[in-house]
Amino acid sequence: MNRDELEPLRQGSSSTLDGGNDGPDGGSGDGAVRDRAGRRGRGAEGGGDDDTCETGTRADHTEVRIDKEVVYEFGGPVGVTFMMVFFPLLMFYMWACLEFYEGALVVPASLSDIGPFFGRLAAHVAERAAPTAWAWAVYWAFVVFEALLAVTMPGPVVKGLPVPALNNRQLEYLCNGVSSFYVTLVTSAVLHFTGLFHLSLIIDNLGPLMTVSILSGILTTFATYFGAVVTGTTHRMSGYFAYDLFMGAPLNPRIGRLDLKMFSEIRIPWVILIYVSLSALVKQYETQGYASPHVWFMVLAHLLYVNACMKGEECIPSTWDIFYEKWGFMLIFWNMVRVDVPCVPFTYCYSTVYLMRTEAGRSLSFHPAVMGLLFVVLLLAYYVWDTANSQKNRFRMSMAGTYIPRTTFPQLPWGTLESPKYIRTERGSLLLTSGWWGVARKIHYTADLVMALSWGLDTGFGSFIPYFYFVFFTLVLVHRVTRDMERCSKKYGRDWEEYCRTVPYIFIPFVI
Repeated sequence: MNRDELEPLRQGSSSTLDGGNDGPDGGSGDGAVRDRAGRRGRGAEGGGDDDTCETGTRADHTEVRIDKEVVYEFGGPVGVTFMMVFFPLLMFYMWACLEFYEGALVVPASLSDIGPFFGRLAAHVAERAAPTAWAWAVYWAFVVFEALLAVTMPGPVVKGLPVPALNNRQLEYLCNGVSSFYVTLVTSAVLHFTGLFHLSLIIDNLGPLMTVSILSGILTTFATYFGAVVTGTTHRMSGYFAYDLFMGAPLNPRIGRLDLKMFSEIRIPWVILIYVSLSALVKQYETQGYASPHVWFMVLAHLLYVNACMKGEECIPSTWDIFYEKWGFMLIFWNMVRVDVPCVPFTYCYSTVYLMRTEAGRSLSFHPAVMGLLFVVLLLAYYVWDTANSQKNRFRMSMAGTYIPRTTFPQLPWGTLESPKYIRTERGSLLLTSGWWGVARKIHYTADLVMALSWGLDTGFGSFIPYFYFVFFTLVLVHRVTRDMERCSKKYGRDWEEYCRTVPYIFIPFVI
């Protein structure tokens, strides 16, 4: 083991990334089958599931084994079948609680009320969330428009990690998220102010749009699954239909220049999320002549998140989703509907919907000092989250020779480590030990959770639903950290022990 300092970040380094977050044991083919719990997260500068600040060597026998090994996640065929049924129903339930019950978590009054209870929920969906022709047209017009931007707008072209299934070929990705996002904003402004499409229609028709997104995710899942079967492009199949439908059949599906996994990662869910909040803002101006600071807070929170993803899109090709995950219900439904974590746009928006749909939300008013403090907490947490992920991604991309200096807004101070320190492990990986990553091993999780909590605090304490994302996300991240610690301990041995001594805290310095 060696403790070193890197030269200033630069392009042209000869080493490449390791192909995953912490070298997770995952894979495909006819190899062994093991259980592994799921993982999900999001980071600034492109985000993704890469949790450990490490670099590694070009895809070798370990990556080949991983790529060929079937791994049963989420409880295997039975677990994923439950998830494919449960998550859409959960979305309808949460929506109905906000739409009809002032954010209260309604339950059957008695055992005999179970049947009528679900009947009432179904009636609520039929009343205000039935898929309308308008919702189908708007949703798919948006998807097609974003797809056209994805293949035509200017942006840097970056290479992904070596793909073992493609003989270590590195696929190219056009990262034009920033230009596409700005064109989308300008286009929507023109449509709104010319009267062709009022943005307030989005919040008014959130139910039908949510249903259309759910149905679209399901239809896309089946279409791509059978398309891969027919064309012979399946990869890492388990032999269980439900499991393969959930995890996916194709690995790198593309329509011409459009990479479907890359496209859906941020172009659909995150953009819809900000438009839900913008729609709420416009709706308040139309109905009462002003927008509350609580809605402004949600617009800022969601704008920061989506802009961070767009400005760092070039970091996404090296994430686990793009490198390893197949194109199935998990990624399709995750990105078109965003329910897996649960996430954007139809679950991350619960705070905004609560503020608009409930009497308590509409009449909510904090003391200016409290509201101001909430904005400060959001911005500070965002700064740590953005710069920590930026440090991580630029460190890894620099060592991979794929780092591209960007001037996208905002470029925050301390986003790049000029001479980062690291630990070189016996297997050749580099573990970053400076910057935010010398303060705590998962400090980006801490910042992410603080932002998630602030989204709930913005709504007061009248309902659990705006805190649903924060609570669920906390459970997911605690599980992920436990899994990562165990896996890295086995992977790095004494090097990991030294790393933990060097960076002793996980979430909060001097606390935990």
